[in-house]
Amino acid sequence: MSEPKYSGFLPGKHVIEAYGQGGFRFGGMSHKGSILALPSGISAWSVHTPDEIDVTSLASVFQEPKGAIEHLLVGTGQALVPLSAALRQALREAGIVAEPMTTGAAANTYSILLREDRLVAAALLAVP
Repeated sequence: MSEPKYSGFLPGKHVIEAYGQGGFRFGGMSHKGSILALPSGISAWSVHTPDEIDVTSLASVFQEPKGAIEHLLVGTGQALVPLSAALRQALREAGIVAEPMTTGAAANTYSILLREDRLVAAALLAVP
């Protein structure tokens, strides 16, 4: 029996091909739910609302090698929701600039910056 192509983690860097309808397309496949797009790969993210975005839910971001991420685009859903001061401070101490924006803007910006070979990551809440 072969392993599934995607089991909640797809190694490598992949542009976001599409978003909406509760999920995302990337790497030639689709995923329902929120995602973390990191230099190490794209993984399912169990966060559903902006108030769940914190240091704990972004632990994978802090586990990436130091210097691998300069910008973290945070897609907060259909509306822009500011990040907490504590989260912004923790990211700043890790050398990461966090930029909250709507999920659509974050997904599009992430793909552009990734194509430019920038040190970028994205935390994207699924939107309808």
